[in-house]
Amino acid sequence: MVHKTELGKQIKKYRNELSLSQDDLAEKIYVTRQTISNWENDKSYPDVNSLVLRSEVFNISIDNLIKGDVEVMKEQISNEDRMQFKRMSNIYGLLLFLSIITPIPLAHFLGYIGTAIWIILMAVTLYVAFLVEKQKKRFDIQTYREILAFTEGKKLDEIAKAREEGKRPYQKILLAFGVSYIAIVISIMFYVLLR
Repeated sequence: MVHKTELGKQIKKYRNELSLSQDDLAEKIYVTRQTISNWENDKSYPDVNSLVLRSEVFNISIDNLIKGDVEVMKEQISNEDRMQFKRMSNIYGLLLFLSIITPIPLAHFLGYIGTAIWIILMAVTLYVAFLVEKQKKRFDIQTYREILAFTEGKKLDEIAKAREEGKRPYQKILLAFGVSYIAIVISIMFYVLLR
């Protein structure tokens, strides 16, 4: 989603000051006239290379050209990061659930092939878990409360952040025991049902 920005107005203003048509400006910065129109009407946002070329054509700094749009760009990037983290977390949750509930039924009904399928499922789950952990480190979020605040686009204050950092080792241990316990209980249930 493209946010309304000042950049479109700035491009049009400086283009008109130099008496350039959209075609003239497009030719100078190696894009199409439609691209210029989209920028001016806030339908799309230019890449960095286009910003540099435009600032040279208009003979102004990039800061003056984009003015308050840096915050809009940061917000847009932040929203994309949150959405990507949510998607990856949801995929991981589903894979973890499947890897917990499927080993005994797969082995029971499909034998060695079922076991092979489960091993592949576990490998994919571990890979996605690695990607989620990488993102958690990147955004410095580890505890449930930190993750929840991040996905809602909020930040914890310094005191709350310090408290959560103190909880991190304990929550990881509890999570590992919790998942193991659930896996054992589900395995026992399937074993009893499939005997």
